[in-house]
Amino acid sequence: MTPQHARAQNRSDAPASRPPRNPVLGFLREVAIILVSAIVLSLLVKTFLAQAFFIPSASMHDTLIEGDRVLVSKLVPGPLDVHRGDIVVFADPGGWLQPEEQVETNWFQDALITIGLMPQQSEDHLIKRVIGLPGDHVTAAGDGSPVEVNGVAIDESSYLAPGASPSEIAFDITVPENSLWVMGDNRQHSADSRWHMGDPGGGAIPMDNVVGTAFIKLWPLDRIGLLRNPGTVFADVPDPS
Repeated sequence: MTPQHARAQNRSDAPASRPPRNPVLGFLREVAIILVSAIVLSLLVKTFLAQAFFIPSASMHDTLIEGDRVLVSKLVPGPLDVHRGDIVVFADPGGWLQPEEQVETNWFQDALITIGLMPQQSEDHLIKRVIGLPGDHVTAAGDGSPVEVNGVAIDESSYLAPGASPSEIAFDITVPENSLWVMGDNRQHSADSRWHMGDPGGGAIPMDNVVGTAFIKLWPLDRIGLLRNPGTVFADVPDPS
């Protein structure tokens, strides 16, 4: 066998080369992987860490106004505790939301909300500020004088809406176990715990209904900022006796 013939035989025994990959299919596959990964990550974040919510009403003026988007930490309650002064998002305990306050969404919006790519439209959630913790004795004379927590009058001027009085409704309640007393910053335009004193729990909301605490305003751009707990407001309030 001549050397030339041997070389030809070796070439014929070599495996056939693979056809070239389709760059379009490769690109589409990579895009699909990225999209699926983003959806799974977003769903995990929404389920365990944080969720965005849309503010539909004026009950928290001027801290939050209609159209604001907030990010809510789902580590509270749970690994972290709820504190007086926190702004909490909670599921409607029943009868708090009026039909006109409920925002309608379509199937596509519902899908985006489910995976966390669109803010929750608050059709069955509310947002208020925590004034009383379990066991706290919270009172108001209803004449515009300060709200008292465990016998201490609190100065809420740092977050109440301009011109709002602490409470135009008189109340005297001890917050039940595993519950919270919540009030809006725009007191005269907030159907909060004071308006539900005839409900089970005396107006307090179950801790189990709390989704988490709002900690940042995400939108619009000119209102981006942290939502800090006004700790000094409740600094002198003792633990419930």
